[in-house]
Amino acid sequence: MKKILIVKANYYNLISNKLAQQSIKLLRNKTKVSVIEVPGVFEIPVAISKYSNKYDGFIALGCVIKGQTPHFDLICKATFNAIMSLSVTYNKPIGNGIITALNSKQAYERCGIKKSKKQNKGSEAAKAVLSILKNGPKKV
Repeated sequence: MKKILIVKANYYNLISNKLAQQSIKLLRNKTKVSVIEVPGVFEIPVAISKYSNKYDGFIALGCVIKGQTPHFDLICKATFNAIMSLSVTYNKPIGNGIITALNSKQAYERCGIKKSKKQNKGSEAAKAVLSILKNGPKKV
């Protein structure tokens, strides 16, 4: 059974918990799931790097809501670039379930706190990782 590590940022804990619930629900009975918590999304890549040899895949969960300063853009870009780099470097899938929202209403819709037609970002990330693990490269 494949092992997946969910790395959950707690800065917006209510949102992150909802994302994690849906990820775990989707992964249950298909993989062995572990969860660790970090303070914010910026700490997710270092946690993934630390556990890169112990898991088959990872799911990054958290939320960044735009404020009045460029902090949003800097944190999002640095975190997303680091996640992509880790995935390529370690050749392991990392589902990106980090919500980037302009306001809390958007974030609540993407995690399922507020009713929306949009899918929960946590379950999207879990599906992506499962897909890569199941359908990895095939010999032609």
